[in-house]
Amino acid sequence: MTGVGTIPRRLRAGCSTLAADRAGAALVEFAIIMPVLLMLLLGTIEFGLNVYMRSVLEGAMQQAGRNSSLQTAQSGQTTIDAFVSSRVHAILPSAGVSFTRENYQNFSAVGKPEDFTDSNGNGQHDANECFQDANGDGVWNADGGRGGLGGANDVVEYTATVTYPSLIPAATYLKLSPTTTIKATTILRNQPFASQPGWSTTQVCP
Repeated sequence: MTGVGTIPRRLRAGCSTLAADRAGAALVEFAIIMPVLLMLLLGTIEFGLNVYMRSVLEGAMQQAGRNSSLQTAQSGQTTIDAFVSSRVHAILPSAGVSFTRENYQNFSAVGKPEDFTDSNGNGQHDANECFQDANGDGVWNADGGRGGLGGANDVVEYTATVTYPSLIPAATYLKLSPTTTIKATTILRNQPFASQPGWSTTQVCP
């Protein structure tokens, strides 16, 4: 007849044997760390891709910027943009590429706001304050550039924006952006193939 104390002893022995059995433990451990390793791997690949893409984009923009400053660029902007896009799509065919051009009278005006009368001395333009309308659109702008390639001797800020999906799965759930955006800008003066267009300003008082 089996004693009452025999069952606990057998149970303890069975638990000890189970605890010492490592069969399948490696698979469980791998399943736990695999997502972390995958995220690190994809993050490293995406970082390298971003660095490489930025290098290629900036190189293409330098060449495109020089071509844009020529007189022939006045009618060939689409071809110049297509050159930059082809360099990007050679790496990521699905990437989105967009372009903007802003022109200014000189380098010192690039990215600068239109002049205004700071009546209350708060350092910012208010709706009731007069301003110098440099780009002719009738409203005060924090950037006084005119859209487009401009004319002879004008300074042009040429920007390309590249957008492509993140390589990291479920980036949104991880509070990461689902897309990566890279910008490259070149600023050059158009060649003096003619007289520079007028850049007169008009005072506007609301």
